[in-house]
Amino acid sequence: MIQKLLIVAAGSGAGGALRFYISQMIYKYLPAVFPFGTLAVNILGSIILGVLIFGFDSKNLVSPEMKLLLGVGFCGGFTTFSTFSFETFSLIKDSEFMLAGANVAANLIFTIAGVFLGYLLTKQV
Repeated sequence: MIQKLLIVAAGSGAGGALRFYISQMIYKYLPAVFPFGTLAVNILGSIILGVLIFGFDSKNLVSPEMKLLLGVGFCGGFTTFSTFSFETFSLIKDSEFMLAGANVAANLIFTIAGVFLGYLLTKQV
């Protein structure tokens, strides 16, 4: 059990660090009025998870430890549902109802589409 926790922790640390980096890079180019950074990492994380599960895991190309490292750890640390929730609430609190609704819709639509894209990418291999 300790080994599994350490595997998840390592993946989470890497995912969280990359999430921060990507978000910061996106906010250099796009306005911070909308949480584009969070949206981008949620989409990318969904694609990665889709490829991992539908491509590697379903074809038994990944060990249980690697699934823990990448799926639970990395994708869990990389995607940002709690940040998404906070940013959406902040938009609502600031009476930015249209932006809050757009944020919810964009995250739901594009992250589900990301998993689907990951699934499609694995069908090509």
